[in-house]
Amino acid sequence: MPRWLYLLPLNLVTIGYLAFGAIFLFMRKRSRGQTRKADRRSIIAIFIQALAFAIAWMIPRKPFTPFLPVDWRTQYIVATLMVVLVLASLIFVAAAVRTLGKQWSLQARVLEHHELIRHGPYRIVRHPIYTGMFGMLVAGSLAYGHWLSLLIASVVYCVGTIIRIRSEEKLLRQQFGSAYEEYAREVPAFIPLGGTRAVVSQKS
Repeated sequence: MPRWLYLLPLNLVTIGYLAFGAIFLFMRKRSRGQTRKADRRSIIAIFIQALAFAIAWMIPRKPFTPFLPVDWRTQYIVATLMVVLVLASLIFVAAAVRTLGKQWSLQARVLEHHELIRHGPYRIVRHPIYTGMFGMLVAGSLAYGHWLSLLIASVVYCVGTIIRIRSEEKLLRQQFGSAYEEYAREVPAFIPLGGTRAVVSQKS
């Protein structure tokens, strides 16, 4: 595998991860408001999601070797898609966090005067931050890891995400009632495909 073809997406993905962390650190400082309801169990889901990112790099790949044994033209296509994926995921997460504003929090919670957000990325999926994070997970695995790590990490990440989504949506259904039920019927939860609703939209 050409050295530049390995290093270019690798460096861009690394920069993307640093920017990804900076977004959350910045928004954590801005996250304010009087909590009305919260679910501490949602923190467990965050640790499961974080574990998925660790698993993605658990089986290292030999430097300057491709993610899959394909010709260099296909490697170039994969590298290009990797860069597009990390940039798109980063923009999607940043837009979602910006749209939430002070309502964003690591812990699942409902604030006083909480608003039901349905614009921006939330028109596409109900939980765009987790969608973007999954894109970052895949991009990172393509850059650093082994296909087996990506497979296991994807399963673990989806488990943590479903737990987190159910925790959040339990609070949102209690807060907004039929308005949230209508939103859940119209917009998928995690992946912009209709089948996603059935997995994570049921009441906890």
